[in-house]
Amino acid sequence: MSSVTYSFEAAAAELVRVGHAAAVRGWVPATSGNFSVRLDNGEVAITVSGAHKGELTAGRIMRVDLQGRPLEDKRPSAETLLHVQLYRRDPAIRAVFHTHSIGSTVLSRLAQDELVLTELEVMKAFAGIDTHETTLRVPVFANDQDMTRLAARVATFLDSNDPVPGYLIAGHGLYTWGASVAETLRHLEAFEFLFQCELETRRLTAR
Repeated sequence: MSSVTYSFEAAAAELVRVGHAAAVRGWVPATSGNFSVRLDNGEVAITVSGAHKGELTAGRIMRVDLQGRPLEDKRPSAETLLHVQLYRRDPAIRAVFHTHSIGSTVLSRLAQDELVLTELEVMKAFAGIDTHETTLRVPVFANDQDMTRLAARVATFLDSNDPVPGYLIAGHGLYTWGASVAETLRHLEAFEFLFQCELETRRLTAR
């Protein structure tokens, strides 16, 4: 991964841009979803709780430390722990995006412990995949309102399995990350396309 760095102002501008793009595509309905970027000083810029991503402004972005503690008088996303755990475990991660699209939500309910995607060209959007002749296993975790407990389950999986570019939370949505905002957005777009392909395939082949 590269070493892209962001000032708070640059990160906020990127998060506003990504939030608007995700809202236009229907991936963050109501006030759902949350987005963050690691800053060049080691802090994290993250969307505040309850912010509509289609109306996101720089004023709805705040700073937290790597433990998820607020560094200003605003309330961060309730799922901040799921972001900062990724930054703590991998210094190369620069951005984490979480969406609630129909595709990710429906498939996460249909899958058991993992969603298996095979032989799709767009999987090449992820680092380390250079052919469609492969299988991408996306882990699915049971939803939980206790973020400490959910983060612990995610950590246990990541500690004992090969690296993955994202995961699903059942009935909830997708988390994905990357070495820059651009790479993370590419992962997000790839995942959402793959989810739509999987949904359509299941619909057209259902008996």
